[in-house]
Amino acid sequence: MSPVILITGGAGFVGTNLAARLLADGTPVRILDSLARAGSEQNAAWLQATFRESLELVRSDVRDATAVREAMRGVEHVVHLAAQVAVTTSLIDPHEDFDVNTRGALNVLEAARAMRRPPSVAYSSTNKVYGVLGDVEVRAKSGRYEPIDGRVRAAGVDESRPLDFHSPYGCSKGAADQYVLDYARSYGLRTAVLRMSCIYGPHQHGNEDQGWVAHFVRSLLADQPITIYGDGLQVRDILFVDDVVDAFESVRREIGRLTGQAFNVGGGPPNAVGVLELIHKAEKSTGRQAQLRFDRWRVGDQRYYVSNIGKFRDATGWRPCIDVDAGLDALCKWFSRPHTPPSPAADRAAHAKAAAGAYSP
Repeated sequence: MSPVILITGGAGFVGTNLAARLLADGTPVRILDSLARAGSEQNAAWLQATFRESLELVRSDVRDATAVREAMRGVEHVVHLAAQVAVTTSLIDPHEDFDVNTRGALNVLEAARAMRRPPSVAYSSTNKVYGVLGDVEVRAKSGRYEPIDGRVRAAGVDESRPLDFHSPYGCSKGAADQYVLDYARSYGLRTAVLRMSCIYGPHQHGNEDQGWVAHFVRSLLADQPITIYGDGLQVRDILFVDDVVDAFESVRREIGRLTGQAFNVGGGPPNAVGVLELIHKAEKSTGRQAQLRFDRWRVGDQRYYVSNIGKFRDATGWRPCIDVDAGLDALCKWFSRPHTPPSPAADRAAHAKAAAGAYSP
């Protein structure tokens, strides 16, 4: 029997796409997910209906150390995705945020360390570990911000950037990021960290707090207003989920060479897009016109973040293959299929419920 891959938060957006790829290739997958986040139950049902034989679903929480240890048995590799994923939620309940993101990650690492043959661990971190990048001076040009420093403008933010955790979410994810790296140093575990930029694609049931690309598309299709926090000129490098799955698979294949390292993973400068610019693209893809509202900047928001992906590219050969227009069209087609993802209103109603359990990004 093939070795099992454990995906925590595997019924979330990225986890569902990763599980589907592995299962389609004949690799057994075990998912540990609380199914607390809106849309995760639908994702889990789709995976179970599509891949009956090789999928095992454990409905539990990464904060349950016993459940995590049980789920770790017989596992060759772990992709730790389960998390509380919203800055806003972390500001409301930092204790909850810490328990899910930091204690949950520690439970995963300790469970892996306790195995007779410890599995390798890939951890999904975030660009928020670099803080607000307040020292990166920007100027408005052509409807978006761009760095004045030509090197940053050409290549993005690299891993030499000092860590500067901002918001409880930044602290909890950043602490977990550092635990994952230290378990390679202190205990010899084979671990690697991917610091993600903005990911989008099918099976993403995003809201205005997290998963904003899907939130924009879904709101357009539902004729719901979109709130822009700040002025809409802020820039992110967005990355289609198929490319993210390729990145995690590169880590699994190359973990022996990547152990103990952190890598920035995003769309890079070719896939950098301003928020308002993205909305205009989504309007073209959906044939709908956005109803825009503006509100004040939110805590920890970066005016400009684009990943320098050179380190990961040089280490693995990975690079994004799907550009913004193609990825956005694919997301719009998925939302237009005959299925019933949660509406923006339903997602807001589920927000309080989700805050009581482990989110899945």
